[in-house]
Amino acid sequence: MAVAVMATRFISFFVFPSEKSMPPFVRFLSRYLPSAVFGMLVVYCLKDVDFMGDKHGVPELIGVAFCVLVHLLMKNIMVTIAGGTLFYMLLVQCVF
Repeated sequence: MAVAVMATRFISFFVFPSEKSMPPFVRFLSRYLPSAVFGMLVVYCLKDVDFMGDKHGVPELIGVAFCVLVHLLMKNIMVTIAGGTLFYMLLVQCVF
């Protein structure tokens, strides 16, 4: 598995050397695919939230708002992920 993962990471350097320009389709993917993946992750994380249940999805919505705020302030995805996870877990375990 490690060899397969490393091969997929390194093969792009051989297929697209730095002296050649990337094809337009690859540039398009590199620009828009990360946003699409994060949008899909948000939908996946919120798909089972019961907005009609006893908590009405309040901890999840507060967690999403916290993540957005942290990311706008820090502009660091690792801080956003770690901080949002920690904040949500504290909400669920201690507050709700």
